[in-house]
Amino acid sequence: MKIPRILIGAGASGSGKTLITCGILAALKERGLKVASFKCGPDYIDPMFHSRVLGTRSRNLDTFFTGEAVTRYLLRENARDADIAVMEGVMGFYDGVGGVTTQASAYELSCMTETPVVLVLDCRGMSVSIAAYVKGFLEYQADNMIRGVILNQLSPMLYQRMKGLLEEKLHLKVLGYVPKVEDCVIDSRHLGLVKPEEIPDLLERLKRLANILEKTMDMDGLLELADGAEELEEADLSSEDPAFSWRLPEPVTIAVARDDAFCFFYEDNLRLLEQMGAKIVYFSPLKDKEVPKEAAGLLFYGGYPELHARILSKNRSMKKSIYKKITGGIPCMAECGGFMYLHETMEDMEGNAHKMVGVIPGGAYRTPKLNHRFGYISLSQGVEGVFGQDVGEIPAHEFHYFDSPNCGTDYLAKKPASSRSWECMHSNDRMFAGFPHFHYYGNPRVAKAFLEKCLKYVHRKGRR
Repeated sequence: MKIPRILIGAGASGSGKTLITCGILAALKERGLKVASFKCGPDYIDPMFHSRVLGTRSRNLDTFFTGEAVTRYLLRENARDADIAVMEGVMGFYDGVGGVTTQASAYELSCMTETPVVLVLDCRGMSVSIAAYVKGFLEYQADNMIRGVILNQLSPMLYQRMKGLLEEKLHLKVLGYVPKVEDCVIDSRHLGLVKPEEIPDLLERLKRLANILEKTMDMDGLLELADGAEELEEADLSSEDPAFSWRLPEPVTIAVARDDAFCFFYEDNLRLLEQMGAKIVYFSPLKDKEVPKEAAGLLFYGGYPELHARILSKNRSMKKSIYKKITGGIPCMAECGGFMYLHETMEDMEGNAHKMVGVIPGGAYRTPKLNHRFGYISLSQGVEGVFGQDVGEIPAHEFHYFDSPNCGTDYLAKKPASSRSWECMHSNDRMFAGFPHFHYYGNPRVAKAFLEKCLKYVHRKGRR
């Protein structure tokens, strides 16, 4: 399958790759191209920006969760009808798991998917040293896919001289520069970046950036690089794990909390549930009065519930509906912000406690800095398994500024490339909940166990 594609990487975090990626997406869209976008790694916010630019949902590609065959499958399926696929890297190009490996790095993703890479370089305070900096990236791993660079924060006067120097010394394409653009800065927040709807006139700003990039970048050269990417072969995922080919004997309805409070999604999680035969319906714990009546299972993902704690607390009918459903035996999965919402209380950003659903004893509370339990983890099998099933090891990740006195003890989380570990997760016959986030394509048996439990719940209700 021929998929023109490019990966926008960077020498380090803070080099401007998210902003420039969004500008490139906007410029390609302005050219009338159908663009598929992807984020490398476990990021939820950056894909929101991609989606806001393109008007379609962006996806994640994360090689910690998925091996080569599954990663390439997700790229193929999500870019099948696109003219070009654009991936945004994570951190520095070679930065991976444990701080000392290239696992799950942008480098690993580019190699697995055979995708040409364009590095964004923050050129502030450098001139000739840029050449030495880039040479180090080119030589560190001989099989790297770096084929071009974009010079960010560089003056127009210096650009032509630097372009000539880099192309002469390093024999790679210099695809343009990005001058300082004051009105396109994206501010930080405690979980990374603010959401796109919080930035006034975002689309107008990015259109202005796209117009600038059309003048200062070689967009035709970028498209040429993308078009040179190798074809991707089709693959049967059932050979990777038989659970990928499993289907429900009859459909079940899964109610997913989705609103401003619960907005962190791997879109491919929902895709896999639907492929397995589930019907997805959405509801808002902020605005709706109760859980959809047809629900056979509940899903609560992460987000910013702490920013909406007062409204969530005041929606008593919704809390009562959820409490009644869960204590009545409906299968429920909750992660991070969704897990916090299920507690008896949850603090807001000012440290004020608000009453929540109440099925998890204790109160979720704010911590002064990023919790020490963060990053990629692997969960080893608990006594109860997932809804009573042994699904084996589960890849996951944690990233939160909140904590709980009741994180659960049913699984052991282990940090890769480290000796650190900790207990987590509430896992029983009706619930699988905790701070970790999951990508179902990393272990499809988790999704299968959930849906099978939901089907049993439907049959149990039918016998009453």
